[in-house]
Amino acid sequence: MDNPQKYSVFITRKIPEPGPTILKKYLQVNMNPEVNVLDREVLIKNVKNVDALLCMLGDKIDSNVMDAAGANLKVISCYSVGYDHVDIKEAEKRKIIVTNTPNVLANTTADLTFSLILSAARNIINADSHVRRGNWKFGWTPDLFLGYDVYGSTLGIIGLGEIGTLVAKRAKGFGMEVLYYSNSRNQKIESDLSISYVPLEELLQRSDFVSIHASLNKSSFHMIDESKINLMKKTAFLINTSRGKVVNEKHLIKALEDKQIAGVGLDVYEDEPISVSNPLIHLPQTVLLPHIGSATFRTRSKMAEVSANNIVNSLFGKGTVYRIK
Repeated sequence: MDNPQKYSVFITRKIPEPGPTILKKYLQVNMNPEVNVLDREVLIKNVKNVDALLCMLGDKIDSNVMDAAGANLKVISCYSVGYDHVDIKEAEKRKIIVTNTPNVLANTTADLTFSLILSAARNIINADSHVRRGNWKFGWTPDLFLGYDVYGSTLGIIGLGEIGTLVAKRAKGFGMEVLYYSNSRNQKIESDLSISYVPLEELLQRSDFVSIHASLNKSSFHMIDESKINLMKKTAFLINTSRGKVVNEKHLIKALEDKQIAGVGLDVYEDEPISVSNPLIHLPQTVLLPHIGSATFRTRSKMAEVSANNIVNSLFGKGTVYRIK
């Protein structure tokens, strides 16, 4: 490759190895050593004259950031599969390559999705808290923390991409009937997994668990609103490990308060991190996680490797680049 240290990169938050080592071999690296989201002013200050930017979902990368970086900026590498935090049209206009980390975190996120299904259905979080607080005083009782069966129930998957497909595979091991709704049908997967394509409204009406795996765009924004939630069974659970803005959170909160559905398992929210004043935190039928769908040692390390290689390979014109635009 060309002369090491010819290019520079700013990493908006500390990432695991081998990402930093890969980048330091070929570029001048400036990495925020903390895990916090940078203030806007600090972000803009640090991107000046860099050739590459490695960013997180919480970083809004718009025209102002690109202006601050200047004409040197050639690559924006997302440490994520999602890229709705980047102004793609603006990047295209400036001929800036935008990359992400696909084919890395799907199984990990599918595992977490099923963890949320099981935790929500069987009241795991509340039961655990009950024990820890010393409230378990009468031993085994017939009506303590009654939940819902997962085995043999119906799972509705919204968005049959890579993660949605892997969730469907796990569901078959639990003897679940699997329905799905997606922008396009995949008859091969339908045949291979014995799952059924149905309209969204039918999926919501029939499913005991509704799991969202849709990407965020204009058509999916607030796709699940009051009218859609009202189609669900009162004994059903909504699971979301995709993007928070696919669900109208205000409508969801009202549905939970009115006991319109049985509960939710969420890893993503409209605004992250959520405030302690958010009503979701105070509702007992919620399982709430801090956006940890891909949070295993192996997966986060692989994401760092891919996002770093996306930069190196883009700048030097060699190897695989997972390019969005």
